Amino acid sequence: MKTAADKWYLTVQTFPELLHRNATQFGARRAQWWKTEGINTDSITYSQLAVIVSELSAGLMKLGLAKSDRACIMAHTSPPWVWADYSILCGGAITVCIYPTVSPAEIRHIVNDSGARFVYVDDEENLTKIKSVWPDMPTLEKVIFMKDEYEGGDERVISLNRLKASGRDLLSKDVAAYEQRWRGVTIDDPMTIVYTSGTTGLPKGAVHTHRSINAACRRDLAVTRPLRADDVFLSFLPLSHTYERECGHGCATHGAVTIAYSDPRTLVDDLRIFRPTVFMSVPRLFERIYMTMQSRTASSPVKKAIFEYAMKTGLALIDARTDKNGFIDMSEGADLTAGVPLSLKFRYKLIDKIMFSKVREMMGGRLSLTFSAAGSLPADLCKVFLAMGIRICEGYGSTETCNTININPVNKILPGSVGPVAPGVEGKIAEDGEWLVKGENIFAGYWNNPEATKEAFTPDGFYKTGDIVVMLADGYLKIVDRKKGLMVLDTGKNVPSAKIEAKFSLSQFIDVVMPVGDNRKYVGALVVPNFDAFIRHFDEQGIAYDRNTLVFSNADGARTCIQAGQDFIDKPELKAIIDADIQKVNAELEDYERIKKYLILRRKLTVEEGEMTPTMKVKRNEVIKHFNDEIKGLYE
Repeated sequence: MKTAADKWYLTVQTFPELLHRNATQFGARRAQWWKTEGINTDSITYSQLAVIVSELSAGLMKLGLAKSDRACIMAHTSPPWVWADYSILCGGAITVCIYPTVSPAEIRHIVNDSGARFVYVDDEENLTKIKSVWPDMPTLEKVIFMKDEYEGGDERVISLNRLKASGRDLLSKDVAAYEQRWRGVTIDDPMTIVYTSGTTGLPKGAVHTHRSINAACRRDLAVTRPLRADDVFLSFLPLSHTYERECGHGCATHGAVTIAYSDPRTLVDDLRIFRPTVFMSVPRLFERIYMTMQSRTASSPVKKAIFEYAMKTGLALIDARTDKNGFIDMSEGADLTAGVPLSLKFRYKLIDKIMFSKVREMMGGRLSLTFSAAGSLPADLCKVFLAMGIRICEGYGSTETCNTININPVNKILPGSVGPVAPGVEGKIAEDGEWLVKGENIFAGYWNNPEATKEAFTPDGFYKTGDIVVMLADGYLKIVDRKKGLMVLDTGKNVPSAKIEAKFSLSQFIDVVMPVGDNRKYVGALVVPNFDAFIRHFDEQGIAYDRNTLVFSNADGARTCIQAGQDFIDKPELKAIIDADIQKVNAELEDYERIKKYLILRRKLTVEEGEMTPTMKVKRNEVIKHFNDEIKGLYE
């Protein structure tokens, strides 16, 4: 039986207090762990982390950082991101997050809206972006280049070593100044401004306090198993988004456990190196893992047959473990074959030995929990991973709620749902179906935008999530669609775009389907092919195509095809496969929800073009704007 002592870390404090608690009580524990070259790694302890932060924070103070000032971080997920964050927080200031792939115009908007005086940046490309709009950002004084040295010759830009040296100078003369500054931070002080990537409109700065993010961490830790000293959280999602920063880093730091660092390019290798026990993810990553497994068996009829038999057997086991309301107990340590028919138990144990155990070993062999959020996880995909013994707890929330407001507990998972309301959160469904919530974790408001703040809440203080939900068994919720994502046909029928999009999550050859149809007679769609899957298919089948028209990118963590020529799109084989997938989905939809006409696009939707959010959700309004003529063509 678990006791309160197992979760000793459910405490209330500011984040500077949390850092210094860990440095004094758990100073020898490993805090951050990362790769250097090849399979070599390096790490620092919590006491070493506190020293780095004190030098950087004192350096900022020497540059003139005052309490409640704003400083930005525009960088990829890495150990120095955390150093920068805590250096700002321990200086009594407010961390402003900038996603590292945004345009110069968006950088200018965020810096000017927040009034930031300093920006941390981690590469030359983004430094160039900042310099291109620096004349239009009057509050910006210095840029800190997140490398030990900077050779650019611009006095406005300083390196980490230079900032640390300046901090050490201040600490040698007045160590009390730093101590007084971080101790002067109060629980209700603003901690961060996170600009919503949003699927519509100009980004708004959601303000969270130390209290709201601490409450969010306590909420998440309350519903998961007790953290252990040997836990390793693997981090690869953007720290500029609240999901990884709070659910991953925030919770790991509360338990004083290790955070290891990866990125999508090396994730498979890194899982074996760091052997994590916990990580945060998004549905798209689970889709890609499944697609990779599927594609690796496609070339061999024998391997394909084994894969399909394994999936069928695994899903049969999950169905046998599912109760009458659809709930599945995936408690850690539970025997997945307990209580199932003997023949199924035998088949599953054989398949588990041949395939599933190897998948778990590929993921490090110690994985205890994974979490999926920032998009809908299709029920079938969730069941596929549960069948392999990989526990996925789907949750739901937003930047404004500091993530989780609903979550599936591991002992009672309902695939296709986002679970019941989380501890410490109060929720209710409005008359129009919108999910409304209250709690300590809710943001304080939008920076410099009282009108938007007022609009975000009901008169009785509930935050309006903008999502339409339906109630399932035992208070579990299912997200129907964004309130603004519901399409209304000219017949008056409501069509949830998310329902249609989710149906394609396991398609090997389709990357994105974006339904359209507002005020139209029927549903149309823009279809983005999985170019890489078709390249493999064409090569295997000996189908000729013009390789010179293909455009590749490394921006998504691996070399992927992002654009193809019209000859590629016009291949009868491609059109036949796409159409077969669409007709298969149409057979599962109501007649008025079915895709009647569609257009296959020649390029992927991208974050850089403003068509996808950083967490890979489609920004419908931007896509409709960019492909307006093509959409009109669907209805001519």
